[in-house]
Amino acid sequence: AVSQSKDNAVYYIQYAHARICRMLEKAAATQLNFDATTARQFAAKLELDAETEILAKLAAYPEILVRAANSHEPHQVGNYLKELAALFHGWYNEHKVLNDDAALTQARLLLSVNIQQVLRNGLELLGVSAPETM
Repeated sequence: AVSQSKDNAVYYIQYAHARICRMLEKAAATQLNFDATTARQFAAKLELDAETEILAKLAAYPEILVRAANSHEPHQVGNYLKELAALFHGWYNEHKVLNDDAALTQARLLLSVNIQQVLRNGLELLGVSAPETM
């Protein structure tokens, strides 16, 4: 049987993606009107070291893709995705995304959506599914 834990990199990455999907469903169910365009104006609210680290990791994604393609080493993408998933899980476990500060919630949802997009894209490049539930 395949391990369903953080020791299994694919499961760990897929779980991060599914967790974000669930968070977005929960936000929608609470009538939270997330709008990426509006949320961008609150990006400065992302002040925590963990958030800055995630933003830097997201910014490195295009470079990782180029490096992996040029060196014919797709595992670089997998390693990057596992690192991004680890940053997300750590941040998510420590900080409430859906909270009483509407602007901060919007900013954190925007960050989460960007993480979700990169995870989905990277998994797709590797030929792996990005499930919305697990």
